[in-house]
Amino acid sequence: MSVLSIILICGIVYLVAYILYGRFLAKKVYHLEDSQVTPAVTINDDVDYVPTKKGYLTAQHFSNITAAGPINGPILAAGMFGWFPALLWCVFGTIFIGGVHDMGSLIASARNKAKSITTTIRENVSKRAWALFMLFLWMTLIYLIIAFTDITASSMVGIQSLSDGSTVYRGGIATSSFMYIFLALIMGCVIHYTKLSEKWALMIFTPMIIVVTWLGQKMPLDIDFLFPGHAVFQQQFWGVLILTYCFLAALLPMWLLLQPRGAMGAYFKWGMILVAGFGLLFGNFQADFDSAFTTYAPGGNPLFPILFITIACGACSGFHAIVASGTTSKQLKFESHAKPVGYGSMLLEGLLACVSISCIMIFAARAPEIWNSTTNSALAPNFIYAHGMGKFLSIFGVPLALGVSFGLMAFTTFVFDTLDICVRLGKYIFEELTNIKGMMATMLGAFITASLPVFFIFQTMSDDMGNAIPAWRIFWNLFGSANQLLAALSLTGISIWLKNDYKKSWGWLATLIPAIFMYIMSVWSLFIMIFNGWKLQKGHFILPYIASLLVILAAIVGVETLICMIKKKKFKN
Repeated sequence: MSVLSIILICGIVYLVAYILYGRFLAKKVYHLEDSQVTPAVTINDDVDYVPTKKGYLTAQHFSNITAAGPINGPILAAGMFGWFPALLWCVFGTIFIGGVHDMGSLIASARNKAKSITTTIRENVSKRAWALFMLFLWMTLIYLIIAFTDITASSMVGIQSLSDGSTVYRGGIATSSFMYIFLALIMGCVIHYTKLSEKWALMIFTPMIIVVTWLGQKMPLDIDFLFPGHAVFQQQFWGVLILTYCFLAALLPMWLLLQPRGAMGAYFKWGMILVAGFGLLFGNFQADFDSAFTTYAPGGNPLFPILFITIACGACSGFHAIVASGTTSKQLKFESHAKPVGYGSMLLEGLLACVSISCIMIFAARAPEIWNSTTNSALAPNFIYAHGMGKFLSIFGVPLALGVSFGLMAFTTFVFDTLDICVRLGKYIFEELTNIKGMMATMLGAFITASLPVFFIFQTMSDDMGNAIPAWRIFWNLFGSANQLLAALSLTGISIWLKNDYKKSWGWLATLIPAIFMYIMSVWSLFIMIFNGWKLQKGHFILPYIASLLVILAAIVGVETLICMIKKKKFKN
């Protein structure tokens, strides 16, 4: 069976789900009504609260939620358990859990003055649950920033040799990335200070991403002269520089960087999906069914629950609740837009995850594009994805080196679009938790969120055998567990809100059942980490301690929620 046929089936299922299940969610579960004026309209300060057109906001939201998650997790899981279970979880998890979660987080926030999902917990569960949820949010943001900063920095160091003998200068990815940010700043100024429409601005600036990708390979930012022969030091340097950029970006108005960069990045990502689609259409790639399914990953990790926390952002992600309730809800012009923005964007991310899996399906097992024979281990998912994109583009005569550069640039774009939004969201959470207002609170919240990951970037990480490995690999499963548990807690809060506000409707079951499933998978995986760390002495020493803390927090919030459900009435602060 061809890979194209498999991806087409996934796409058709997504389309049908958007039309049918999306309509059910809008009418029977979330009761969307355009007669209710959103906070973006009532507040409208032209900085954070800005009523935004549906298409522009959908593009921006899609760009903000799609970082390395729909590439990293699906490719890792496809290598661990086979591509078939990875595809199934991406498709059905997105439709019935991830999309429901994202749409609910967005509309719950919009109904509550665009406050974060934590406020929904506080007003519908308890203050204690709210405080613990805030801590959970903060920790999840930190794990996310650590993992994504580290893997992005790794894309900017060294030279990548390809199967055809050509090379990709990773310093060129750094050049292209910063040029891309500069393009977004120019686009923001053009839209804000001239009469140029958003549509025309996107038509002008989005194709320029191709130009900056090509220029990057011509003018690579090679910092070997700063740390001769020390790739680790060079990666740490880029990590600190990326976090510095995130701190500064979090202080800028939404219109200057976040909105134009998000919209431009989204169209670039959609372009990469089309590239993969045309590559699959004309490349006649066949799926290898021998690698479609395995029950255990190397090291004995079982499919249940590890699959469901390895693939986070490609199927369900608690991080999306932070984005939806932190920035997107402040720009929602009409409630009806929550369906394309919240549910539609998540389905598109699921399709992106399927495309990512296709990048590993088109290569034979242990092919040089996906396997490092020197270390006898798989390449990092960002390079597997880039090789897949390069293979798709080579069908149309694009040199392999340039195609791989496009793939790496797309991956880096995904991550950049989320890293600075994470710091901005950390700023919002800090202001909400401390109730401190003004520029000092803004700068302090952004600084703390951006600076804490620096400590972990400079730590030496090792695997179960004592071999040095990148920080992102250590923190990925921890992030996945925390992220999915965050989704479970968010869905629980949304369920209680729906139950309280729509007493005659049973729509809250559409959010509570997914919440229970994600809660079980997440806590189960955390117990595995605790057992492996303390009983078997595997992995980094810090993991079982953090996993234990997450289990305790989840247990307390779970008990508080159960009590609230039994009382059957809204908690009054």
